[in-house]
Amino acid sequence: MDDAIMTRTIRESTMRYRTIGDGRTTFDVSTLCLGTMNMGTQVDEDTSFAVLDRYLEAGGTFLDTANNYSYWQGGHGRDSEDLLGRWLANRGVRDQVRLATKLGAAKKDPALPLQNVEPTNFQGLDPRVVAYEAHESLRHLGVDHLDVLYGHVDDLDTPLAETIGAYGKLQAEGAVGITGISNVALWRVVEAREEASRQGIAPYGLVQQNLTYVYPTPEPGRHNWASYELLDYAASTGMPERPPLAVVAYSPILQGAYVRRDKPLWDGFDHPTTRERIRTLHEVAGQVGATPNQVVLAWLLGGDHPVIPVIGPSTVEQLDELLGAVDLDLDPDVRARLDAA
Repeated sequence: MDDAIMTRTIRESTMRYRTIGDGRTTFDVSTLCLGTMNMGTQVDEDTSFAVLDRYLEAGGTFLDTANNYSYWQGGHGRDSEDLLGRWLANRGVRDQVRLATKLGAAKKDPALPLQNVEPTNFQGLDPRVVAYEAHESLRHLGVDHLDVLYGHVDDLDTPLAETIGAYGKLQAEGAVGITGISNVALWRVVEAREEASRQGIAPYGLVQQNLTYVYPTPEPGRHNWASYELLDYAASTGMPERPPLAVVAYSPILQGAYVRRDKPLWDGFDHPTTRERIRTLHEVAGQVGATPNQVVLAWLLGGDHPVIPVIGPSTVEQLDELLGAVDLDLDPDVRARLDAA
């Protein structure tokens, strides 16, 4: 991280919390979720434990992992889950955190590559995969239940009724609390929730999508973005006839691209509006005495449709910077300036 940025990262913060649920199961989580994707691969165990300890000390309670983290960094796929399991056992803090993991995007054929373009080689959300992988996650994490279980990516080849039914069985046996879905089209979220209602089981209570201050160009087939329509839909939930749905935002700071010139913008993000927004972001950060990353997180946390950002720091110092966003309340005129860019 840039030294000029690091000099402005120390902000005393008080963690905040929000309630998530699916109409049947509810619990509170910290408004910043800690993503652990690189723990056990790019981030060594000692550093990972230090980050987890600091997050817990700061009041953080929501941990995010997956059953394929991180094949692409030389791992076996459950490195993050295994590391979290060791940390939970070593610290004895299972009852102080909420665990979320994902399934469906691990390798279907171990001999083939895992990729985001066809052929993806994803396992998918067949009921047999859902049941087996969920219990494997329990084993690797060393716990008796998952607070949140996501489908990592939508599976159009498996009937929704079968996937939803498999989640319902896991909930009935007490293995899973709230279910969710990631990298998905809005209509599929709505249909899946309707299918859960038809089967008399709890619907998805969470949807995890990419969301940040800049936004990508609209492209056919881009279903990993938290569109404004999705945010509007989520905001309309929370009543008996429409159980709550919360939006979780992954990669909210674009893996450091807001402050590091060596980090290229992701595909679809490199356009004039992005560059103007980044320029405005840096001006606003200087104006309010915060870092650009803190401003982005505060913008997400304090919007008309608040989301839960997933942060993925690699060091305690990076974590401390990001924690400074928790109680950074942007004035209306500052938000208006950011929104207008």
